[in-house]
Amino acid sequence: MLAAHTVTEWFSPALLILVTLVGGLQLRLRSLVMLLGAVAVALVYVWAVRGSPAIGPGLLVTMGFTAVLAALMSRTRGKLGVQGLRGDAMLLELRDRLKSQSEMPALPKDWGAKVVLKQAGGSSFGGDFLVSTRQDDRLELALVDVSGKGVDAGTRALLLSGTFGGLLGSVPEFLPACNAYLHRQREGEGFVTAVHLSLDLTTGEYVITSAGHPPVVKFESGTGTWRIATAKGVVLGVVPDLHCEPDSGVLRKGDALMLYTDGLIEQPGRDIDAGLDRLLGEAERLVPSGFSSGARTLVNSMSAGHSDDCALVLIWRP
Repeated sequence: MLAAHTVTEWFSPALLILVTLVGGLQLRLRSLVMLLGAVAVALVYVWAVRGSPAIGPGLLVTMGFTAVLAALMSRTRGKLGVQGLRGDAMLLELRDRLKSQSEMPALPKDWGAKVVLKQAGGSSFGGDFLVSTRQDDRLELALVDVSGKGVDAGTRALLLSGTFGGLLGSVPEFLPACNAYLHRQREGEGFVTAVHLSLDLTTGEYVITSAGHPPVVKFESGTGTWRIATAKGVVLGVVPDLHCEPDSGVLRKGDALMLYTDGLIEQPGRDIDAGLDRLLGEAERLVPSGFSSGARTLVNSMSAGHSDDCALVLIWRP
């Protein structure tokens, strides 16, 4: 009687909920089952000694839900082979690595660049990512869009970002190399589109290649208009040999290039050409306010009213 009185007066049976949660975070499934058995014995003992006032239906229901949650957490950690919150820490490290890869390298003072990534639903993971590298006066970058959105596409984006980042600047033909990699995979990676830009930071000469990606647009300061690039190609991973039709040109003082993903121009029930026209119309507002300050505003304006991964890359020559 004294033991039961001490348990209910000094240590509420509700504390067993915390014990169960900690067990779900730290124990393997077999050990957790033993702990749940001990918790059940403790609840029966307190109920037998103190009666229903100590162990009510609400506590039993809460304990049941907590036990199921703890079992699910323990099972997931068992599959990952990690303990505690290490699995979450690994995801955070991967997310930070993906973000660091999306940062543009330092450019000369007579160049400017802005990268805006906006994932669906405010998630930290998404299917749009950027990889870039600079070797001397040669800047190379690739904007990639993995099918799906938010967390569903995030795992594939994490995998492909490492692969594509290793290929960028290491092979003469970047997109065909990415296509060959995807074509070799036993399990399909879903649709993957990408656009590759190779830019000479001394002369301003550039080459654009595309694989099923929305067209790059160029701002020509001489006319004050945006021109659509003609680079074309098939979506990555569909055919064994990828053939791309590149587009080339020169960025002069005041010119800019804008790369983006389809999340900016695609909306349910609306033609994609209408979305592109709207994007170009909104981009006209970038010129008075400046490319750097207007990039985020452009993404927010184009993505308002729908939830999809969006990415925008602006490179200009002041």
